[in-house]
Amino acid sequence: MSEGAAVAPDPEELVERYRAAMGRLAGGVTVVSVRAGQVDLAMTATAVASVSLRPPMVLFCVYSDARLREALDEVDTWAISLVDADARVAAERLAMPGRPTMGQLIGVQHHRGALSGAALVDGAQGWLECRTAWIKTAGDHDVVVGEVLDATLGATGTGALVHYLGRIRPLS
Repeated sequence: MSEGAAVAPDPEELVERYRAAMGRLAGGVTVVSVRAGQVDLAMTATAVASVSLRPPMVLFCVYSDARLREALDEVDTWAISLVDADARVAAERLAMPGRPTMGQLIGVQHHRGALSGAALVDGAQGWLECRTAWIKTAGDHDVVVGEVLDATLGATGTGALVHYLGRIRPLS
């Protein structure tokens, strides 16, 4: 080894340092939902990004073993709710790992998307209804890219939610 060459960090140490560094990147909080048969699945997502304007496309990342990810093998339509700060409790609950499959949206005010059939959280500043264009594995997550079928604006309420330093926080 040449003098001054960097030594690669321990892989587990790198994971922890990466997690800490990325925790300092504020990310918008959304709820991604899908209707699989008679079951509503929903999750809080901060890895959401606009991909294209023409045609309108968006992406989100989901843990590869998540129930919602499994449902995307059967259903090609889904929705994203750009939640308002009033939906903080719902966003925190839908971010909890291990929550039951059935009844995920009990107590979360929502309505159905006309094009996706997915639940749209009422406490949102906007909603996107989408159809999957493709899904690609990226480490322990999958990147889901969808064509936007419809985009609807909600009322601007108490401000957005952001995920920062491991917590969901209001941004007013």
